[in-house]
Amino acid sequence: MENLKNKKVAILATDGFEQSELTSPLEKLKELGVKVDIVAPKLGKIKGWIDGDWADSFEVDKSLDDVSAMDYDALVLPGGTLNPDKLRANEKAINFIKAFFDEKKTVAAICHGPQLLINAEVVENRKLTSFHSIKMDLTNAGAKWVDQEVVEDQGLITSRTPEDLPAFNKRLIEVLGGSDNEAFHQ
Repeated sequence: MENLKNKKVAILATDGFEQSELTSPLEKLKELGVKVDIVAPKLGKIKGWIDGDWADSFEVDKSLDDVSAMDYDALVLPGGTLNPDKLRANEKAINFIKAFFDEKKTVAAICHGPQLLINAEVVENRKLTSFHSIKMDLTNAGAKWVDQEVVEDQGLITSRTPEDLPAFNKRLIEVLGGSDNEAFHQ
């Protein structure tokens, strides 16, 4: 995993993210030596969401004002219903996401996270998956939605729910240059 030690990943989130969809990739990547920044619209703390209620707070490493897609090898977009809804109305967040696609860098989105991709206008003709309730939104935006644990298309990795996190993390780590080992198990 030596080749992962020089990798940098941004996790874009704000209040109301599905906590496991941020913490699971964060912990797996850090275990392998990847530098991970939690990026949010502003510095301070953001609060997670578990089972329909507020959960833990997490320190933001960088604000959207202080980052560029050029700083990172990949972007992770956790879901939750509140998080993507707030971020997709934020022009800086959408431009940050678009820049990863412009630079042909890896983007990994899970659950409701792919809603952000609609506003970034990057789903047309891409095969992807998501939480089932946003299937119609994605297909109306031109995506080819499938019901699979993990889907990769042109550098975009997507998964459906927190239950898919082991496969989601595994594919993200493989794309970043890692290989299959015990670090992939949840």
